Amino acid sequence: MGNEQSAPYDGPPEVLEAKDLPSIAKYMKSPACRRVCVMLGAGVSTAAGIPDFRSPGTGLYSNLQRLNLPYPEAVFEINYFRENPIPFYTLARELYPGQFRPTLTHTFVKLLSDHALLDTCFTQNIDTLERQAGVPGDKIVEAHGSFASQHCIECHASVDGATMRKAVETGDIVRCADCGGLVKPDIVFFGESLPPAFHKTVPRLRSADLLIVIGTSLTVHPFASLTTLVPEGCPRVLINMDPAGDIGARPDDVVLLGRCDEIIRDLCRELGWEEELDREWEKTKVLKPLNELAEAALKTREDHEPSTAGLAEAAVPQEAAAEAGEVVLTATEAELEDARVEAEVETITEQVEKGLEISEGVGPRPPITVTVVPESGPQAEEVKEAEKDNEASDASRNAGDASSESKEAGATAKEKL
Repeated sequence: MGNEQSAPYDGPPEVLEAKDLPSIAKYMKSPACRRVCVMLGAGVSTAAGIPDFRSPGTGLYSNLQRLNLPYPEAVFEINYFRENPIPFYTLARELYPGQFRPTLTHTFVKLLSDHALLDTCFTQNIDTLERQAGVPGDKIVEAHGSFASQHCIECHASVDGATMRKAVETGDIVRCADCGGLVKPDIVFFGESLPPAFHKTVPRLRSADLLIVIGTSLTVHPFASLTTLVPEGCPRVLINMDPAGDIGARPDDVVLLGRCDEIIRDLCRELGWEEELDREWEKTKVLKPLNELAEAALKTREDHEPSTAGLAEAAVPQEAAAEAGEVVLTATEAELEDARVEAEVETITEQVEKGLEISEGVGPRPPITVTVVPESGPQAEEVKEAEKDNEASDASRNAGDASSESKEAGATAKEKL
């Protein structure tokens, strides 16, 4: 299943009065709109100064040539990271949270929550700006992870955020005190599974009354396929610089092309929220410490309940819904529907992961770097001594093959950080 371009729908809308901002705002203020799902892409954060990935000339992938990657996407591939972590650490220093302010669009998502309309915010972004804007953690699904926490890629031991930040700033490579494995932020790389929270919350889309998709080209799956999971009668709104996915193929699809923040301001004006938008955005001048965001992210993971429980809490009692003339699924039907949706997402994920598999031999030799052990103590000292012994042994075995050129290459790799 994908979300390829479909033939545009030329007929009149069935739920909305028209395919424009006033009609969207009127629908959002009506009793029919109670659960809004949002999908955010990199285009939402460009106004904050964070480049997107694929824009020619300005996107991250276009500017990664200086890192001597075999291909741009390698910087986010787990096997390449094992071979050469330097490119990712170099990029991480440029993207690390604490230097970027949330945009008006991030603040709009908070307003949806403040007005009890936000069901779930699915975001592809790793910048934590949704949290910085004040969107409740239990409403956020960071489909591709974030910088809010970090773990060893081998034994999954947690590493202190301050240690990680210092290492990124100084250009050191962090290794685990327990096993010596590489440490990275909890960003989902190609070749890794999506967070459990993503799979648990995807069925919520089946109960959405409105889907707003902002700043994404809808090309990365399985995230891009989420647009197909809302009910047929659920209006879908795309706010983006260009058309994307299959938005426009249904009767109540609305495509609004332009800059995200400008369109969001116009929508808030129609909703009567413009002053509130400016007031809440003004609060984002003071950024929250990353450790505070990390604590919120950890609590979200610990407290995240299965989607069926969440749907039960969000659902209107059947008696009241029947009086209102609404059709309500029975518990058994709802569970079957959730299972079917989860199976669809699992299938998409498996297909994508197979397509992204790379050989274990990809990438250059491991770079010469300074190892920073995230925790102190006897065990950490043992890891240091073991590393020294291994380095001495390797140097002895490879002495005959060493050359001044390889030494200079190692020194250059370190200087790049």
